[in-house]
Amino acid sequence: MSKKDLESKVNSEENFTDNLAEDMPKEPIQEENSEQEELSSDNESEDELAKLKDSYIRLMAEYDNYRKRTIKEKAELIKNGGEKVLIGLLPVVDDFQRALENIDSAKDLDAVKEGVELIYNKFIAYLQQNGVKTIEALGEPFDADFCEAIATIPAQEEDQKGKVIDSIQTGYTLNDKVIRHAKVVVAN
Repeated sequence: MSKKDLESKVNSEENFTDNLAEDMPKEPIQEENSEQEELSSDNESEDELAKLKDSYIRLMAEYDNYRKRTIKEKAELIKNGGEKVLIGLLPVVDDFQRALENIDSAKDLDAVKEGVELIYNKFIAYLQQNGVKTIEALGEPFDADFCEAIATIPAQEEDQKGKVIDSIQTGYTLNDKVIRHAKVVVAN
């Protein structure tokens, strides 16, 4: 092989490799860059996901604490709900105690009767302050919403028919809701 042939062969090989290098896509370099971008994007996504998970866990813990606190408050209200009412009854109990202590040594029966009536009136006034009212049924037309008929008797007069002629047990309402029906006798 001559020197010239050799040089031309080398030149042709160099041209081939140059052409090959030019034809080669530069994607592997871009792939490395895109992989780096994907890695940084993945890191950002993972950071954002971690923040969201942390926020979710905190929110759930906050809700759980709220739920436990409201259950505890509700139980406390149920446990001590009647406290106000009972505190208001204590003066009436004190009056009854004084009356019982003095009832044996009392000489005047009218004074004892008057004292018990005062205690009764005080108690009824306290009930009314707390929304408890008596159901006035005597002489009124029978109303099954407020009264319970335990007996019926023949009416002596025509205008008594269907009316309450006797009240065996007083009924009460609390804020317009019947808490105990009046037990009555109705004329037919």
